[in-house]
Amino acid sequence: MFRYIIRRLGSLLATLVVASLIVFIVIEVVPGDPASFMLGLNAQPDTIAALRAELGLDVSKVQRYLSWVFGMVQGDFGQSYTYRTPVADMVGDRLWISLPLALYALALSTLIAFPAGIWAASRRGRFADSAVMGFTQLGIAVPNFWFALILVLVFAVNLGWFSAGGFVSWDAGFFASMKSLTLPAVALALPQAAILTRVMRSSLLDVMGEDYMRTARAKGLSERQALLRHALRNALIPVLTIIGLQFSFLIAGAIIIENVFFLPGLGRLIFQSIAQRDLIVVESVIMLLVFAVVIVTFLVDIAYAWVDPRLRHGVR
Repeated sequence: MFRYIIRRLGSLLATLVVASLIVFIVIEVVPGDPASFMLGLNAQPDTIAALRAELGLDVSKVQRYLSWVFGMVQGDFGQSYTYRTPVADMVGDRLWISLPLALYALALSTLIAFPAGIWAASRRGRFADSAVMGFTQLGIAVPNFWFALILVLVFAVNLGWFSAGGFVSWDAGFFASMKSLTLPAVALALPQAAILTRVMRSSLLDVMGEDYMRTARAKGLSERQALLRHALRNALIPVLTIIGLQFSFLIAGAIIIENVFFLPGLGRLIFQSIAQRDLIVVESVIMLLVFAVVIVTFLVDIAYAWVDPRLRHGVR
């Protein structure tokens, strides 16, 4: 197990290095100069050159890349070109919105998907199974931003139960802040719950056809007992994969939802920074999200060995 973890950590480090190169190259080849964009069309060349020197844009790209990478290793993400504030402070302020939103949406999708998937698998071929699969197909087909607008119309405009947008500071209280994240979390959780339900059902059906499941039923266990005691744990391998991917998507891919609900999170920060040509913010936030995705994938791999004893034996 220890060797397996060391190998996975080496792969994680290599992924981060390659990702940093790709992110830096892609961002740097985008047309347009940040200094020229900030000063406008009528700026003088000497003024632009002075601002480029102030922002550190007058050195070679190799120097800029190395400075950026070593700075991130030390916790220094640089300074925003537009706001002239440390990027780490900007990310820290917005992370306390995007991270709870992602966890909230993931919890909702899991709480919906697990019972629905188990219920559908235990009633394979019946009306309940067809109904669950029909709802999951609808959940996958409906765009989450359209669903978000419907939620705002129904629960904010008509019923007045929630605010239509914005975020209540954590200083106002935990429940008040979570209430402002509820509609965005539901909008994000719907398609993820639909996908996870289908994966849970399919995985359970595959496991329930194994020989050891027939043996368990032959020993006197009911269908429900065999499903919960033996099938469920062995069916979690693909489900864990989807949960890990979903968390990565929820924390990195909520740009549209954050803009619909005017949430000052990481997604909206990336959107604004791209529009303002604030390259250092874009690069740093994307690398932070890549790091989160890689860490989650690593934890999912470790969870495989914990869930499935066969994998633990294979690791040894």
